[in-house]
Amino acid sequence: MAKELLYKDLTYKIRGVLFKVHNELGPVHKEKVYQRAVAKELKNQELVFEREKRISVFYDNEAVGTYVPDFIIDDKVILEIKAVPCLNKQMQDQVWYYIRSTKYRLVLLANFGTPSLEVKRRIYDHP
Repeated sequence: MAKELLYKDLTYKIRGVLFKVHNELGPVHKEKVYQRAVAKELKNQELVFEREKRISVFYDNEAVGTYVPDFIIDDKVILEIKAVPCLNKQMQDQVWYYIRSTKYRLVLLANFGTPSLEVKRRIYDHP
């Protein structure tokens, strides 16, 4: 039996936003430009989101730092925006460790810096 994708409909809408922005702006802008365009399109699509929400990072049940993701969408999905020639292992590992330290289960890492939009999807099932 096939397993249903986590937040399938929401993720589909978010990916639609990302592709629309990338198709219109292309791969030549700075990260902040894409962040602003994505925020505008999320609003146009009537998706509930927070920009740069401060999230406490815990270690041994104690807050030890703060993580500030680009977007939290529908209080379910973390969206991180990049505009680089390629997503390296360090960038991918960074969002993995961030999601492990929060209550969220799904992170999308979107890279606008390439001719074809690159979107990485990571799921973390908290123990």
